[in-house]
Amino acid sequence: MNFILRLLLTALAVVILAKILPGVSVDSYWTAIIVALVLALLNFIVKPLLVLFTLPVTILTLGLFLLVINAIIIFMADGFVGGFDVDGWFIAIIFSLLLSLVQSLLFSILKSD
Repeated sequence: MNFILRLLLTALAVVILAKILPGVSVDSYWTAIIVALVLALLNFIVKPLLVLFTLPVTILTLGLFLLVINAIIIFMADGFVGGFDVDGWFIAIIFSLLLSLVQSLLFSILKSD
């Protein structure tokens, strides 16, 4: 049940950020739910592998390369989900940063209940 709530809150965050950021678009609420599911799967399966393979670069950049990895995950979700579009690397990095911020705010509301 907690996973479904977190998934719906992530979908809400995607919709909010699509309204705010000019380079991000989501066609519908169902698309946002699918984007949230795809992001959860990619963060669970692909992100640890990317972090492992790019560990030397991540250490050399003092962890800033993780922003690039998050942008790659966003672009992969863009490729998998048809109604979700992100225009450019800079927008993907900003989207991933703001998504993390909004998710942490929404999840903290969930934990306080």
